[in-house]
Amino acid sequence: MPKFDFDMVIDRRNSESIKWHYFAEDVLPMWVADMDFAAAPIILEALNQRVSHGVFGYPAELKGLREAILTWLEKRYGWKVKAEDLIFLPGVVVGFNLVTQALCADQRGVVIQTPVYPPFLSVGQNAGVPLLSSKLTVQCTHHYEVDFDSFKRSLDQNAGMFLLCNPHNPVGRVFSRLELEQMAEECLKRDVVICSDEIHCDLVYEGKRHIPIASLDDEIAQKTVTLMAPSKTFNIPGLEFSFAVVPNPQLRQKIHQARRGLVGGVNLMGMTAARAAYQHGEEWLEQLIAYLQANRDWLYHTVHKSMKDVGMPLPEGTYLAWLDFSQTAIGNDPFAFFLNKAKVGLNDGRAFGNGGEGHVRLNFGCPRSLLQEGVHRMIAALEKNQRG
Repeated sequence: MPKFDFDMVIDRRNSESIKWHYFAEDVLPMWVADMDFAAAPIILEALNQRVSHGVFGYPAELKGLREAILTWLEKRYGWKVKAEDLIFLPGVVVGFNLVTQALCADQRGVVIQTPVYPPFLSVGQNAGVPLLSSKLTVQCTHHYEVDFDSFKRSLDQNAGMFLLCNPHNPVGRVFSRLELEQMAEECLKRDVVICSDEIHCDLVYEGKRHIPIASLDDEIAQKTVTLMAPSKTFNIPGLEFSFAVVPNPQLRQKIHQARRGLVGGVNLMGMTAARAAYQHGEEWLEQLIAYLQANRDWLYHTVHKSMKDVGMPLPEGTYLAWLDFSQTAIGNDPFAFFLNKAKVGLNDGRAFGNGGEGHVRLNFGCPRSLLQEGVHRMIAALEKNQRG
């Protein structure tokens, strides 16, 4: 088995990288969900082979792509999906906006659970329907759970759709079968469609297992649109390929109608990379997950050892850490503090909605040397602030 080098630091300053150009050059970026690892060699080989052909006309669907996705879903999740259930899209954010606009009829609202990935916060306004927010509850151990009383109240406000994030960004939860069954049951009772953003589904750590909510049973599947992509898994978001799994033909038809004239085909290179990833990328992925889990564990122990009064749930999935500084001296604006005092660029927790105050999100999907440099900068800034 080849060993892949995730310790290698690749200079991204000289590439068209949003992550590395957003902040000043002296700032270490640890924000947007974009890993600093090269794509798997099998993906690079497939892309190079396609580029060598030299012609880039309008593409037909790649032969074998659907089959590769179906095999991947069955092997990893025991989820049997039909080829006709798949809709190819240029991205998951495009996907959940399209689905909301297609399926939230008659001014019925869309339910989200905060704090959550910022684009969730604008889906209601984009679709011209109410946004109904239910705040996740957090235990004294900084472990997040669904607040089912709040969730049911939100559903009861004339909800038409529940937009689920699982694994959850930013709190890192991989929801259990029981939690998923309870959420699905409440939606079924009220005839609420589920749109499930499962883009981080392949990045789940030891002791946890991702369960697509639509795989629970056929009744739930008929009321669910699932959005997935190879983009986070294989670090290829710039290639713009994702897919929706829509078992219900009526829902599929509504989505196709809503996208007419608005969303074109998907990127040729995105399809090429996706097919290679799903057919041959599992070995690379397993090594990546082991590396990310070691990064996660180092970060978790370091935060609890060296950052006094800082809360951090142990991520069950994703490569994103959710740090709570609300009980510290810098609790009001940790984002600005670390940007100015540590030269570390994080995500401001306030951008994630209710429950994000006093928090930052940190991306640990990078070579360990960069992770350690960023965290040590943060610790030094906190210690200097304490000394006054």
